[in-house]
Amino acid sequence: MTGNSKSSRDPASAAERIVFVIDDDAAMRETLGSLFRSVGLRVELFGSAREFAEFRMPDVASCLVLDIRLPGVSGLEFQTELAAKDIRVPIIFMTGHGDIPMSVKAMKAGAIDFLTKPFREQDILDAVIRSLERDQERRDSEKGVAELRSRFASLTSREQEVIALVLDGLMNKQIAAKLGVSEITVKVHRGHMMQKMKARSVIELVAMADLLGIRRQNR
Repeated sequence: MTGNSKSSRDPASAAERIVFVIDDDAAMRETLGSLFRSVGLRVELFGSAREFAEFRMPDVASCLVLDIRLPGVSGLEFQTELAAKDIRVPIIFMTGHGDIPMSVKAMKAGAIDFLTKPFREQDILDAVIRSLERDQERRDSEKGVAELRSRFASLTSREQEVIALVLDGLMNKQIAAKLGVSEITVKVHRGHMMQKMKARSVIELVAMADLLGIRRQNR
């Protein structure tokens, strides 16, 4: 089994997007590999789910083109294994058999698409591009939330108290009374808090808090 022209075990750069193909049919693997490379995608080819399981996935946007019927672990079984390990790579299933119950099960479990062989090249390309974009969006979202968590963690305990009260809709005077400090002190803490959170308005702060679940925790 071979990947693309460079070593299939080289680490990927952050700019790369990878399509993983698992199919026990060598001719189908190579055909798909050539197709995806023709549009500038990096490709990794595997003959079984077990081969893929031994591969260390780079931390870049990717998707998995997975045959339903495989030797050993089937495509559907492997989908379940990946979910159990919290490996959230988008999956495009392909099969040589038009099995509707099987396709329904795959889609309910989160598959992006289910294509019956032979399929048009454009159909598989469209599914792959859609899957890569979805995975990139997920990664960007998770990165954004991680950054927000880091900002919140940088707040002092007093600033965290202030943010909770601001999110509850209290004015500076009310916050001051609640905390037993002067209104000027509240303004200072609030200013530092907004600056550290990089929030330009209370509305923006509320949106950040919703992403972090802060509002629910402090009500």
